[in-house]
Amino acid sequence: MAHQSLADAETDGARPRTLTMPALDPSPIAVFTGPFTEVHATRLLWRAGFGPRPGQARALAALGLEGAVASLTRPAGAARLIGRPPHGADGRPLDPINVWGDDHCWWLDRMVRSDLQLVERMTLIWHSWFATSIEASNAQLMLGQNRMMRARALGNFHDLLIEVTRDPAMLLWLSGTSNTKYSPNENYAREVMELFTLGADRGAYTQHDVHEQARALTGFRNDWSNSGPTNFRFDPSLHDDGMKQIFGHRGRFSWRDTCRLCVEHPLHPSFVVAKLWGYFVGTPASARDARGLAKTYVRSGFEIRPLLEAILRHPLFYDGPRMVIPPIVYTAGLLRAQELTITTDDWAWIGEEAGQRLFDPPNVAGWDYTHWLDTSRWAGRFTTVTYALQDRVLNPNAKSYPMGENASHALEKALGYWGDPPLSAQTRANLLAFSRRAGQGITADWEQVTYRILRQNALRALIPTTPDWQTC
Repeated sequence: MAHQSLADAETDGARPRTLTMPALDPSPIAVFTGPFTEVHATRLLWRAGFGPRPGQARALAALGLEGAVASLTRPAGAARLIGRPPHGADGRPLDPINVWGDDHCWWLDRMVRSDLQLVERMTLIWHSWFATSIEASNAQLMLGQNRMMRARALGNFHDLLIEVTRDPAMLLWLSGTSNTKYSPNENYAREVMELFTLGADRGAYTQHDVHEQARALTGFRNDWSNSGPTNFRFDPSLHDDGMKQIFGHRGRFSWRDTCRLCVEHPLHPSFVVAKLWGYFVGTPASARDARGLAKTYVRSGFEIRPLLEAILRHPLFYDGPRMVIPPIVYTAGLLRAQELTITTDDWAWIGEEAGQRLFDPPNVAGWDYTHWLDTSRWAGRFTTVTYALQDRVLNPNAKSYPMGENASHALEKALGYWGDPPLSAQTRANLLAFSRRAGQGITADWEQVTYRILRQNALRALIPTTPDWQTC
């Protein structure tokens, strides 16, 4: 399958679209009321996207809070992939179906180039929410699931759950095609309640409900060919059509009823609200705000967009504690900040080193967004910076460089390279102190140019490794 056929009516555009911002519905919870600055816009672009391109935060701030949020939550038309198409290190086009790691790079490219940033970010969230791994299927099935999630990224949760439940990659991952009336398999039945819709240890379901849900989910099957799993379908002859009792309700329930009963469960709205909120805000919602969001979710018929618009306008989103940026978001942000695209397939193994290989979450619970940094993953982030900068390193053997560049000038030049990101006073002070120490070693005549170039390269590499850039 060629790369472009995966894009499905998307276009490579040199210019972003012109948007007319629609008015947002009144929020059911508190709304941020302070001046909407470039700092706030930067946080919005990191948490609801993959970081700002040069000048993007300033342009978004000019729209005001309502306009900025609407530009993300109410996109019009198909995504445009802005910039040069991706390729591997040898210049070959990416082949996400057949070449290891190219699936990771293909999606990373979308994160970097798509002008529908929240759609892409929500696709990543659903990938972790309904975690499915390529280990149980293949790249073609995982990319199919990816396109399905992208198409429903901001839509109806019940509709998404229906599609996830019958998705071929998920059917293989959680034994859906091994679940028959002769031998019910409880894997998906348990996870659809525990991880996807209701939550564990909340009194939402019993082991009896797990067993009965498994019976309701029977009937899916697939064939196998030389190329792998194929012909996924529902076979009524393998389905248990007997009476079942789920959550106290009795009926001849099917797999569709499983989805409906989970979404209509009294504890489902609070689960969705808390889990979705946790992806965007670093402190729990108040009981009052959680109730307001849950009511909005139910009244909308289980739509995700109203929840997102309320969360992205809440004061805690902007004034609350900083959150660690996920590894793949960090990588995409480094490339976006430099207006670079994918020119190597090394990003796949680098993603593994940093702790987030796309299409291969650690388990059915997805990635743990509260534990992104440890000693091994931290090393992966340094590798990410090294590769992101490798074609932008200044040649230390250059014959000329500003001889009058002092420590302060060097820092300002390095910050300018990154578009003057908002950094704390303490971080700036630490970077300036480093710049001064490096400058103290410049003594001999032959060092005047070479060492200043080396200092500039070091500062450019240090800035994205600061806490201010690792968090947002």
